[in-house]
Amino acid sequence: MDAAPVDPAEILSLVQQAPTGVTTAEVAAKTGLRPSTVRSHLDHLVGAGLLVKARANSGLPYRPAWRYRPAATDPAPTLYRYLLAAVLQHLAAAGDDTRSGAVHVGFRWGRLLGRGHHPVAAVMEVLRALGFNPREMTSGGTGTEIHLLACPYLQLVRRHPDAMCGIHAGIIRGVLHRTGEPDHDVVLEPFGAPAACVVRLRRGGTCRPSPSGR
Repeated sequence: MDAAPVDPAEILSLVQQAPTGVTTAEVAAKTGLRPSTVRSHLDHLVGAGLLVKARANSGLPYRPAWRYRPAATDPAPTLYRYLLAAVLQHLAAAGDDTRSGAVHVGFRWGRLLGRGHHPVAAVMEVLRALGFNPREMTSGGTGTEIHLLACPYLQLVRRHPDAMCGIHAGIIRGVLHRTGEPDHDVVLEPFGAPAACVVRLRRGGTCRPSPSGR
């Protein structure tokens, strides 16, 4: 494999055509390139600001594969981005598990942000305030699914994908904890739906649909 020259534009085009993003293995299967070659090109495109990468943050001991998708405009206020960047730099300098530390920071932040007694409504309120443009898609016996139609922090996601998704998952867990919902019933799946990241609130027995529905 890799006998023919690699065209990064072809790889970029494959990512742009995938509504939920792609993994290294998926691109390798379509192009016939070695996964290591594909990974190198994808990460170069991330470094150039053309792609972002992230993976599900479920608190499980294993880590899912990176998923890549096109970058978008980052509308978060500059000073706020600087604050988050400083937090991420501090976590990285601490030398511990950056992802775990990010979840812990997000959890404490969510505890401060959470208000009200209805868990799903409280999560939706915080996600709106943070600029994620959330939409509650389903609510049933097994849980609630929320789609995040915007991410104001993609510039930071490009630099610290695991940590940023960890902070956001931690925030949701903190909000749920504040309202009495078990904090381990959260999965954040980046690029889990076309043009959206997906939050899954797995029912621990108390999570109910929000009063406003969607």
